[in-house]
Amino acid sequence: MSLQSLALIENWPVPTAAAGVVRADGTVLGTHGPVGHRFPLASVTKPLAAYAVLVAYEEGAVELDEPAGPPGSTVRHLLAHTSGLAFDEHRVMAPPGERRLYSNAGFEQLGDHVAKATDIPFAEYLRQAVLEPLGMASTSLEGSPAKDGVSTVADLLRFAAEVQAPRLLDPRTVAEAMSVQYPGTKGVLPGYGHQNPNDWGLGFEIRDGKSPHWTGSSSSPRTFGHFGQSGTFLWADPDAGVAGVALTDRAFGPWAVEAWPVFTDAVLAELRG
Repeated sequence: MSLQSLALIENWPVPTAAAGVVRADGTVLGTHGPVGHRFPLASVTKPLAAYAVLVAYEEGAVELDEPAGPPGSTVRHLLAHTSGLAFDEHRVMAPPGERRLYSNAGFEQLGDHVAKATDIPFAEYLRQAVLEPLGMASTSLEGSPAKDGVSTVADLLRFAAEVQAPRLLDPRTVAEAMSVQYPGTKGVLPGYGHQNPNDWGLGFEIRDGKSPHWTGSSSSPRTFGHFGQSGTFLWADPDAGVAGVALTDRAFGPWAVEAWPVFTDAVLAELRG
C-alpha cells in the first residue's frame, strides 16, 4: 500500500523533503522522497535522547525522581521541561514544577547526568541503548542531546514503530512517558505561543487540546511527538494506530505552520478512507 497523501511534500517550499508513515507492528504504509537522506533533526533529537534516559532508568542507572539539574529538580522535571531552566542557557528562571519552560539546557543536563551515572558518553549510550538495537545505522548524535541528532526517515520510522509498540522498554514506562507530567502547567510552545495548559510527557510533547498546533486538526488528543526547528517532525497517534515522520532541510517557519497540519490531516483521512 502506498499513501497518495505523502506526495503533498512535493508542494512544500523546501529544497529536500522525505516522509513516511508506519504502523505499530513496523509495517511501513508508505514513504515519499529520499528516505535514506540524512537530515539534521534539531529538536526531534529530544525524543531519541529521552528514550535513552528511560532505558537508563529501566537498567537502574538513574531514577526518575532523583535529583538532576538545578536545585530541587529531578530527572523527571528535566524530561518534562519543568526544571525551571532557561531555553538555551544553564540559568534558572523558575522553581521546579511551576512552569513549562521548554529547555535545551535541561536536555544537556540530562545527557551529562546519564553519562556520569553510566560512565559512558551520552552519544555512545544513545547508540548502544536505542539506535543499535533498532537498526538505526544512519542515525547519530553529533553534539547536544537537545538538538544535534542526524537521521533519516527510514531510521525514524523504526523508532516511530518502537514508541507505538515498545520492545526496548516496558510498555508501562512508555505509557508513563506519553502521560501528562505536572498537569495544568502552562508555558510557551516554541513557534506557537502561549498554551494553557502546555501538556508534555517525558521527552514527548502531548497534543491534547492545543490550538494552534503543528499536528492535524483531526489528530487525536492522545497524539504525541516532537517537531524541530530544522523543519522536521515525528508524531504518533495511538487512536489512528500510526505514526508519521517528515524531514526537510528548511528551517521551521510560517510555511511549516501552514503545511504540516494539512499534510497530517490528509494522511489520517486517507488511512480512514
